[in-house]
Amino acid sequence: MTRAIKVRHLLAALVTVLVLVPTAVGADEGAASGVAPPASAPRWTGTWEAAPSGTTPALPGTSIRNVVHTSVGGTALRVRISNRLGTAPLQLDSVTVALQRPGAPRSPDAVPGSMRTATFGGATSVTIPAGRERATDAVRLNAPANANLVVSVHTSADSGPATYHRSAFQANFLARNGDRTADTDGSAYTTTVSHWYYVTGVDVLGTTAIGSVVALGDSLTDGTGSSFSANRRWPDRLAARLRTLPPNRRLGVLNAGISGNRVLLDGVGPSALARLDADALLRSGVRAIIVLEGINDIKGTPAQTDPGAFERAYRRIVARAHAHGIRVIGATITPYGGHGSFTGAGEKARRAVNALLRTGRLFDGVADFDAAVRDPAHPNRIRPAYDPGDHLHFNDRGMQALADTIDLAKLTEWR
Repeated sequence: MTRAIKVRHLLAALVTVLVLVPTAVGADEGAASGVAPPASAPRWTGTWEAAPSGTTPALPGTSIRNVVHTSVGGTALRVRISNRLGTAPLQLDSVTVALQRPGAPRSPDAVPGSMRTATFGGATSVTIPAGRERATDAVRLNAPANANLVVSVHTSADSGPATYHRSAFQANFLARNGDRTADTDGSAYTTTVSHWYYVTGVDVLGTTAIGSVVALGDSLTDGTGSSFSANRRWPDRLAARLRTLPPNRRLGVLNAGISGNRVLLDGVGPSALARLDADALLRSGVRAIIVLEGINDIKGTPAQTDPGAFERAYRRIVARAHAHGIRVIGATITPYGGHGSFTGAGEKARRAVNALLRTGRLFDGVADFDAAVRDPAHPNRIRPAYDPGDHLHFNDRGMQALADTIDLAKLTEWR
């Protein structure tokens, strides 16, 4: 870490001592800080994230049970609810959180005795203005690491387009017969969907982790190609590696991947530059960001093939992160030969951008995903053993290979 970043960490810590954030957060944006406060102060740490990717028609009168997976555990938690992309005030009648029944990753059942009602400034209902987010008060629930939670929301009103994360690769559930958010038995949840509605984050208190790392990316990070409802995306596998470290180096992992996302242009969801604050810098306890974005710019329409444009964008991401005392690891762009969007010009651009990443000193560290997964016999393609069949994304083995590429010492170098 550079001396300048260390100084920023010290200044941020001094500011935090003077202005302590309360543990029960009711303010918009969850009053989240990008830099962890001193160990003596209550410290929120991000354990799970789903970046808003767009909107879908609201489901008035429906209870929605979102299944989310913790990377680190804690003795209390809070849930982030988003109306960031909505066009009208979002009215939620109730929000609950519980542990999902063990051994049932595709079940809406909760563990008996674990159901908790979440509040907002002490109230069980909340109205969130369009374009804003809220965090619940602290919920006293012992949430283990590497466990599934069920976060249920109900709205009786049509609040307009619902902010959601389209590609969850996780079974979530709908109950269309009223407010069933407090049900431990999930039998009322008869419809299965693969989206997360409204819920965009979970933070924990009382964790042994010292902060969190954000995986900022596209479908490769979102999980396309990995097993459904199995939590085998590369950020999940990274979280498993981090849990083996001593507590003073352990980090929660926040997946800010959006399938179809771009660095330079808006696509599916706002561009990486446009959403950097909300999805990374202002998440709780963030100490580092891993950036894997660019393939959708290269292969998309209009195609972006100027390496200089990527360099300028990456430098802006790093500068903004460093202003918050956050380290940034850049990941090289992986091969896509054989995919229907492959072009010679795109491949030339990909290799040029990767050369910049490896030698341009743009980031605090580099994870060479390209070198880890490319086929030695055909360097513009990924290894067949990692290919789910579309020549772009990664199966479970490929996701593990990406996670294994990340240098944990470099990721936690501030210690």
